[in-house]
Amino acid sequence: MSSIGWRVHGDGRRVMPGAVVAPDERLSWPRTIGIGMQHVVAMFGATILVPAITGFPASTTLFFSAIGTVTFLLVTGNRLPSYLGSSFAFIAPVGAAMADGGMSVALGGILAAGLLLAAIGTVVHLWGARWIDAVMPPIVTGTIVALIGINLAPAAWGSVKAAPWTAIITIAAIAFITVFFRGMLGRLAILMGVVVGYVAAVLQDQVVFDAVRQADLIGFPEFTTPEFDASVLGLFLPVVFVLIAENVGHVKSVAAMTGKDYDELMGRALLSDGIATTFAGIGGGSGTTTYAENIGVMAATKVYSTAAYWVAAATALVLSLSPKFGALVGTVPAGVLGGAGTVLYGMICILGARIWVQNRVSFADPVNLTTAGVGLIIAAANFTFTTDGGMTFEGIAIGTAAVLAMYHGMRAIATWRGTRWEAATPASVPGGVELEQQADRVLFTTGPAPVVEPADEPADEPTDEPTDEPTAEDPVKA
Repeated sequence: MSSIGWRVHGDGRRVMPGAVVAPDERLSWPRTIGIGMQHVVAMFGATILVPAITGFPASTTLFFSAIGTVTFLLVTGNRLPSYLGSSFAFIAPVGAAMADGGMSVALGGILAAGLLLAAIGTVVHLWGARWIDAVMPPIVTGTIVALIGINLAPAAWGSVKAAPWTAIITIAAIAFITVFFRGMLGRLAILMGVVVGYVAAVLQDQVVFDAVRQADLIGFPEFTTPEFDASVLGLFLPVVFVLIAENVGHVKSVAAMTGKDYDELMGRALLSDGIATTFAGIGGGSGTTTYAENIGVMAATKVYSTAAYWVAAATALVLSLSPKFGALVGTVPAGVLGGAGTVLYGMICILGARIWVQNRVSFADPVNLTTAGVGLIIAAANFTFTTDGGMTFEGIAIGTAAVLAMYHGMRAIATWRGTRWEAATPASVPGGVELEQQADRVLFTTGPAPVVEPADEPADEPTDEPTDEPTAEDPVKA
């Protein structure tokens, strides 16, 4: 395990063209602190938006994100740069759990998810990560991520209805900032859009500042103890699959950008995120995950130094010790949250599709098509099932289980039977959408479906094999 220390990169003032600042290197401390502040700004919008949506204290969430980041750096031997912020995958199960039993029950679910992720991380560290790829191929991972975004859509609409014009202003601001500004400002579109929406809400008298006036400037965050309720634990299990995918993706992204192999740290990354999420569940914070926002900062600066993340964690810790700041975050009105949520939940859904595209998942394969289609519809309709023991499973949990069961079940049967899948035809897809399977991708084209001439079929020959056609003796067989 590496010690907590860094050697100075070059002259400490600049990164030479074509070079990168490695995790065990740093620039001069003033520059390192500046980059650390950039990481704080990058993670800030998403990290505080989750507690604003779920009703968790923002200061407590920041506190445990700082503790989680330090835990991640220590467990990975100070070799893997990452900031652990609030995971959007927890929004739906936390909302459902809080509706049933309050914040303590939701924290019990977060704690359980953290323990399970830590256990999986330990297994990966000891025996490797090959089984993850086998259990969660791209079609499965992408569908699970996408169905979470789809399942959150009604929550976004519920907030938008509270103040539609404020939500529209927020969405428009995010869209404008995304394409108008370059570099860091463009990557902060969500945060800046929320600020614009917040100002619009203030001008419409939709914000009440009483809690901010009454809060202390300096003080400890509000801690809450968890409570275990077996009936809601099923809501949180699918989140673990998303956290695994996010952590694995983060490790591979850093490896690709630095040119180093970090596969040996895969188990430690999962373990540390599990520990961090467990800490959050114990004290009242949101579940954590590695942040893609901070990967963007590293890609732009070419600085992968873990020293910058120690600075970011320290800054977040200081901010968490201001109850007045947490109270200010709590004043963000529903219209702003609905607008930001509409964009964010949509992004989550499309990120799932991005996994399909990047891995060239073929939807001409009926196994992939059926697996994704069933999972997404279950999530969109929010199927709900309650066991005799009182445990409740909702859209995300049922959708995740269906995706895993259908993909592996259909593949196993196809392998056993030796059946060969056939490409989907235009007639099998509604709306005249044609699937053209090419050598390395599936191309979706719209337009009228072509007329397909029926092929000449050979005359039926006698066979001893059973038929599926109904007979006089079995008139109802179909």
